[in-house]
Amino acid sequence: MTATNPAAGKPVDPATLVNVPQLVTTYFASKPDPSDPTQRVAFGTSGHRGTSLKNSFNENHILATTQAICDYRRETGLTGPLFIGIDTHALAEPALASAVEVFAANGVDIMIDERGGYTPTPVISHAILSYNKDRTSGLADGVVITPSHNPPEDGGYKYNPPHGGPADTDVTAKVEKGANTYIEADMKGVARIPYERARKAPSTHRHDYIRPYVADLGNAVDMALIKSSGVRIGIDPLGGAAVHYWQPLIEHYGINATVVNDAVDPTFRFMTADWDGKIRMDCSSPFAMASLIQMRDRFDVAFANDTDADRHGIVTRTGGLMNPNHFLAAAIAYLFAHRPQWGSEAAIGKTIVSSSIIDRVAKKLNRKLVETPVGFKWFVEGLGTGAFGFAGEESAGASFLKRDGSVWTTDKDGMVMGLLAAEILGRTGRDPSQLFAALTAELGVPFYERIDVPATPKQKSALKALGPEQLNMHRLAGEPVSAIRTRAPGNDQSFGGIKVESEAGWFAARPSGTEDVYKIYAESFRDQNHLRTIQQDAQRAIAKAF
Repeated sequence: MTATNPAAGKPVDPATLVNVPQLVTTYFASKPDPSDPTQRVAFGTSGHRGTSLKNSFNENHILATTQAICDYRRETGLTGPLFIGIDTHALAEPALASAVEVFAANGVDIMIDERGGYTPTPVISHAILSYNKDRTSGLADGVVITPSHNPPEDGGYKYNPPHGGPADTDVTAKVEKGANTYIEADMKGVARIPYERARKAPSTHRHDYIRPYVADLGNAVDMALIKSSGVRIGIDPLGGAAVHYWQPLIEHYGINATVVNDAVDPTFRFMTADWDGKIRMDCSSPFAMASLIQMRDRFDVAFANDTDADRHGIVTRTGGLMNPNHFLAAAIAYLFAHRPQWGSEAAIGKTIVSSSIIDRVAKKLNRKLVETPVGFKWFVEGLGTGAFGFAGEESAGASFLKRDGSVWTTDKDGMVMGLLAAEILGRTGRDPSQLFAALTAELGVPFYERIDVPATPKQKSALKALGPEQLNMHRLAGEPVSAIRTRAPGNDQSFGGIKVESEAGWFAARPSGTEDVYKIYAESFRDQNHLRTIQQDAQRAIAKAF
């Protein structure tokens, strides 16, 4: 099990804060070495991420990736506007400048925030979908410059095609390959004009992102009910991209909400340290969320978002910070009982490593459950068509349909999930923790945990290729094994690991894409000791298979 740093949950030491001038200077001054795999453009589930301090995120990365996106748009005939959002990480502004220079040189119509501010990931998704509604040509797409909840020294760059959600691997593979080709060719073929000219180019447009998103929110969440109920809400943007959205939203709907911290500081010095002593804007971490948890008695319900606002962390007066799986289950139970206009066929989407309490809630609701590999891209089509009423993943990312059953976003929306917590309390008189407690009284209490286990690159490769025969497990924590899976049952796609199930528990193991560890997700419906036995059995079986 991973050890917790003594600094976890405490105010960060000022001496450990990132040196922002050094970070930005290095972004412009350093050049990647294409022969070093760690310095190449690499798209994971949420785009390309890295830091200028390790030469994994700098100007050439963004120039090359932007040109590759322009090439992809040309190849596929995309001629509509491209919506661009940035978060509050120090490398976001420099990366935006680089991207604007290339987009303008390629004549791409880009929409940047009219106030020169920040734009959450779900707002970009919402803008793309709103523009493309009822259109069959001239479709829009988007880019979000964010490394999500990663530490302050990181930068990130991700692409959302016209469906509004995260790009699938067929798209990102083309962009990644094109970007690395440009870097290998010393940027030959990358079109670029000076920044001042690019900002004034006829193809560069100022766009109001805040008002359309805020005005449409009432169609996804019952804001009138939240207002009339008087629910007291605390909101912590964690210094992220949602920071300037909350006050206009509070005023527009007249809700009883307080933004507890509106500071924007690229060092994120106001954060408490995460489990490993690092600054990480992870709203599902009790260590990173320590400040808001301490305020729980001031509010009926409180919530925070990560830096690009696609994740949510829900804090209740009765239960403190909710486990992400617990809130997903409570949200599903509530929504499918209080959205009469959703079709009877609207399903529930969950990742294969999310809690099985969701399976039990789906069965209780008599709703179809679709279990997918990890990654929100698997939910995009279903949310877009209304086939999924709700889709969520264990890492506190989710979205759901508008109240009339039409699409809201096809990317994760932490803002709408936070407001849903307030709606739940306002309508039922029970906060989401109390709703979850009622569910578990009927369906059983889950004991869920994810741990990291050290593994060599060779062992990680072996785990990825592991099948039921090699694992050879017949019992799990004393019970007969009922299923061993390497593919998600919802769409028969490989999830890059293995899952073993029994009647009262399960585990799934997947290699990390960035660290020399593999992740074990495990759950028991008995008790904490049973969970420990499942984890131990899992590690023994995998070690034997290596």
